[in-house]
Amino acid sequence: MQSVSPERLRGIAADIQIELKRLQRLADDIAFVRGEITRDPGHARLFYENLALKLHNFYTGCERIFQTIATELNGAPPGGFDWHRRLLERMGMDWGDRPAVLSSTSIEGLREYLAFRHVVRHLYGFELDEERLERLVTRYPLVWQQVEADLQRFVAWLETLAEQLSSV
Repeated sequence: MQSVSPERLRGIAADIQIELKRLQRLADDIAFVRGEITRDPGHARLFYENLALKLHNFYTGCERIFQTIATELNGAPPGGFDWHRRLLERMGMDWGDRPAVLSSTSIEGLREYLAFRHVVRHLYGFELDEERLERLVTRYPLVWQQVEADLQRFVAWLETLAEQLSSV
């Protein structure tokens, strides 16, 4: 891990918290749209397209946090054609003095959302596999809960480290 000041650690923690609030709002929106499918099944296809974009946004928001951590603490995010996958994998590893950000359970859960994001970017909404989308939507609350808990634990580590460095 790069040498960082307490102020910088607090700034990283704040950046993560800001993104977590956005992701929580997204979680609320996903729950709302799922309810709309039940209330208005005639428009289910449109709601599924909306959910696909929201799941795309979910992974993108998580990845934004991972990029911040990789840039600020690891020195730089990975490069190359598979940098998205490698960035996710690095969040499950200790990196110098930095502990793993994510548990293996969270990484496993997020892999499918990373792959799905690629699909969403390259297909028309009407081409999406509704069964796959439904599976991801069904699994989403548990994956989000695990990822959020891991990230909150990491924020607590950042804040504790900042406090320790301030008292030295």
